[in-house]
Amino acid sequence: MSLHIYDTSTRAIREFVPVEAGRASIYLCGATVQAPPHIGHIRSGVNFDVLRRWLARSGYDVMFCRNVTDIDDKIIRVSAAEGVPWFVVAERNQRAFTWAYDILGCLPPTVEPRATGHVPEMITLMRRLIERGHAYASGGDVYFDVQSYADRYGSLSNQKVENMRPAADTDDESCKRDPRDFALWKGEKPGEPTWPTPWGPGRPGWHLECSAMATKYLGPAFDIHGGGIDLIFPHHENEIAQSQAAGDGFARYWMHNGMLKIGAEKMSKSLGNSLLIPEMVQKVRPVELRYYLAAPHYRSSIDYSEEALQEAAAAYQRIEGFVTRAAEVIHDVDADAPLPQAFADALDDDLGTPQALAVVHEVVREGNVALSRGDKEAVARLLAETQNMLDVLGLDPRSPQWRGTGSDLSPVVDALVAVALEQRRAARERKDYAAADAVRDQLSAAGITVEDTPHGPRWELSR
Repeated sequence: MSLHIYDTSTRAIREFVPVEAGRASIYLCGATVQAPPHIGHIRSGVNFDVLRRWLARSGYDVMFCRNVTDIDDKIIRVSAAEGVPWFVVAERNQRAFTWAYDILGCLPPTVEPRATGHVPEMITLMRRLIERGHAYASGGDVYFDVQSYADRYGSLSNQKVENMRPAADTDDESCKRDPRDFALWKGEKPGEPTWPTPWGPGRPGWHLECSAMATKYLGPAFDIHGGGIDLIFPHHENEIAQSQAAGDGFARYWMHNGMLKIGAEKMSKSLGNSLLIPEMVQKVRPVELRYYLAAPHYRSSIDYSEEALQEAAAAYQRIEGFVTRAAEVIHDVDADAPLPQAFADALDDDLGTPQALAVVHEVVREGNVALSRGDKEAVARLLAETQNMLDVLGLDPRSPQWRGTGSDLSPVVDALVAVALEQRRAARERKDYAAADAVRDQLSAAGITVEDTPHGPRWELSR
C-alpha cells in the first residue's frame, strides 16, 4: 500500500502521487507571530512533522517549507498597545514558536521564510493578477476580483460566491468593486510599516504572503499544502484563487488538522483559554506532550483535559519503560529493521497515528513478555521494531532529542550519579545499609529515582 491522504479540495481519500517522482514538497502555514504559541498552534507542527518523517522513511526527498507571518493586522495592534515597534513583537514571538517546535521534537523546516522578506515576489504576483484581469488597484489598495474567478471561487470550502459574506478585511470597503473582494495589498496608514510598490506604499495582505512564499520555494505546482481546519476559509480559499488565477497550478493536495478545544470552544488567545507551551511542559515532559498531540488522528478535534494529558503521559511511560529495560539487555539496535506491516499500513491510510500507536503498544506488550522469559533474540527484534516505529513518530526515548546532548549537563549528571551509586553499592557490600539508604534518599531528594534490577541499579529523573 502507498500513502493515501484525505484531500480537502476533493473531500476524498487520494493516493499520494508527487509532482516529481521521489520528491515530496510540503508548505505548512506557520505562525502569525503576534503572541507566543499555545498547544493548539503546535499541534499542527507536530502533525505535519509526523507526515514529513513518514514521507522521508518511505523514501522521499522532502522539501518542507513552513512560513512565518511577521506582519499582520494583529501584530500591528499588539505593537500599538505595547508602544513597541512591530518587528519587536514579531521577533520575540517567532523565537517563542521556534523554541516550542524544538522542545517538542519537530525537525527544523528545510526553509522558514518570513513574509517581510518576500515583498518583491508579492509585487510580481499582483502584477500578474492585474494583467490577467483578476485584480485591481483602488484607493492605494490592491484587491482580488472575486467575480472574475466566480466559477471556481469557493471550491475548497464548498461554498457558492452568492452565499458568502463580505471579506471585511479593510477599514473602508467603499474602494471595492464587490464586498467579497479581498485585499492583496493595503495602502499606507499613519504609524504602520510600508514598502513601495507601483500602486503606492503599503503592506501585504495575509493571503498574498503565503502564495508568494510557497511558489518561490516549492515552485508553481507542489504537492501538499497544510494547516489548521480554521484556515480553509478564507485563507486557503484565497490562496488558491490568487495563485491559480495568476496561472500557477499551486497545491495538489490540501491537508487540514483538527482544532484543539477546551469544552465546546476552540482554543484561542481571544477566549483567554490558551495553554502556553512553557506552562504545559511543567505538567508533563515535552516528549509526553508530543505523544498527547500526535496520538489522535490529525483530522480529529481534541477536547483538552488534564486527565487526558496525564493518561497520554502514562501511556508513553509504558513504552519508554520497555525500551529502557530492553536496552539494558540489547545494546545495539538494528536501525534498518523492517517496520511492522500493520504500522506502515496505518500511516499510509491517511496518517493513521491512533492505529500506528496501537501497533507500538502491541509490540511493547510482546517485548515485555520476551523480557520476562529471557528471550534475548525476541527482545532484540521487538526493541528494534519499537524504536524504529517511535523514530517515525518522533517519540524514541533513546534519541538525542529526548536524552539530551551537546552542551547540556547530562554527561556531568551521569558521572555524579554513577559515583553515588558506586558508594551505595560499596555500603551494601559491607552491610552498612543505613549508609546505602542515605545515598538513595539523597538522590531522591535531588529528583533522581533509583530502581534495583537484575542487571544492576537503574536511575531516572523523577517525574
